[in-house]
Amino acid sequence: MEHHYAQLSEVNLHYVSQGEGPTILFVHGFPEFWYGWKAQIDALSKAYRCVAVDLRGYNLSSKPIPVSAYSAKHIVGDLREFVEHLGGPVHIVAHDWGGAMVWEFATRFPELIRKLVIINAPHAYTLHRELRENPAQREAMDYFTLFRSDKAERVLSEDDFARLQTMFDSWDIGGHRVTREVRKNYLTAWKQPGALTGGLDWYRATKLVPPACGKPNVEDFELDARNHQVNVPTMVVWGERDTALLTGLLNGLDACVPDLRVERIAEGSHWVHHEFPERVNALIDDFLERLCVDSLAVQ
Repeated sequence: MEHHYAQLSEVNLHYVSQGEGPTILFVHGFPEFWYGWKAQIDALSKAYRCVAVDLRGYNLSSKPIPVSAYSAKHIVGDLREFVEHLGGPVHIVAHDWGGAMVWEFATRFPELIRKLVIINAPHAYTLHRELRENPAQREAMDYFTLFRSDKAERVLSEDDFARLQTMFDSWDIGGHRVTREVRKNYLTAWKQPGALTGGLDWYRATKLVPPACGKPNVEDFELDARNHQVNVPTMVVWGERDTALLTGLLNGLDACVPDLRVERIAEGSHWVHHEFPERVNALIDDFLERLCVDSLAVQ
């Protein structure tokens, strides 16, 4: 595995790469970093060039100060420049906040994406609808109130980031133990100067929030599905036990994504790619080129 930096127009992004072949770009969410894709990189780099990036605000990448620097415009701009840096177009696999931004990136720059895999990440159009119409989804995202507050850094870093470490609780459901090394690597990333604030500023910059979070929020603007079309072949992998992003977000998604395949994993949570890495890796390989099918079958 090789470590690199890409100097873009606004930020310097750290990333890792491993393997040769068609490029897969892995894009993480909160509170992860490139290392969150290690199980996918180790398996798929047998036949692909796997690249995993630290997004702006995270780990070893630049951490701009103003909250406005974490708006979709800036992050989508990073993705465009970074894919061009990699020699795109590329396949993209994305999760959580990374997936939310990649949805928008795919809307604006479909020519830079070969195929798209989204793992438990909401499309803006269906998220807007569900936050307006579904009380259960609004309640599920009530944690945004804390994450957008001034006390968020203090609360989330208490007791050696105890609240963030709860994300590991389900990762061994598929038989993979969360080792001390894994915890140490995450703690090291979270403790990078400015990293926790950088990740939280993604929450502070978005307008796609429940009404309880204050203004602006989803009640202050409309979204037209025609303006959020994703015209690239897309597979969505969804852990149905996700308590923050409910399955209602999948309803009507085909109105925005004509070439859509949905794979539901009933026993998986928001962290399904950690809980069932072999299943998720096989789905990714099958959807892309089936280049790893033999080696994945014997894992």
